[in-house]
Amino acid sequence: MRHNKKFNHLGRTSAHRKALLSNLAVSLIMHKRINTTLAKAKELRMFVEPIITLAKNDTTHNRRMAFSSLKNKYAVSELFRVIAPKIAERPGGYTRILKTGFRQGDAAETCFIELVDFNEVYVKEAKVADKPKTRRGGRKKSATAAATTEAAPAAESANSEVAEEKAAE
Repeated sequence: MRHNKKFNHLGRTSAHRKALLSNLAVSLIMHKRINTTLAKAKELRMFVEPIITLAKNDTTHNRRMAFSSLKNKYAVSELFRVIAPKIAERPGGYTRILKTGFRQGDAAETCFIELVDFNEVYVKEAKVADKPKTRRGGRKKSATAAATTEAAPAAESANSEVAEEKAAE
């Protein structure tokens, strides 16, 4: 019976599962987006999000804790130098899972798992949507100012024409 067994064993021994999740986490950190099965992505999300949370506070202890899980010094430096500043304000939910269909050979459900702040498509839409819409009277002032600046050169050119006519007389 599987009572109180909270995580998916993924059909692997404990050591194999830890190595798999570590390698998937390193790939996710280095490439920002990977393609895998849905079951592995859900397990990877539970594995990598606490590690990303460690990166918010750049201390020697947190770096060593991240290294003990990832076992790759390049991934740890990428995590603390590149990813941490982008996710500093985010309270959680650093990954996104996008389902992509079923694999041809065994019909396993596949998906993309990506770091949320590194997808340009969603980030650009969010920045455009975050722009506040102002309802102040500043726009009307700028429109009248533009009309005034257009009228000023016209008045100067009219004055210069009058001066030329007087000079010609």
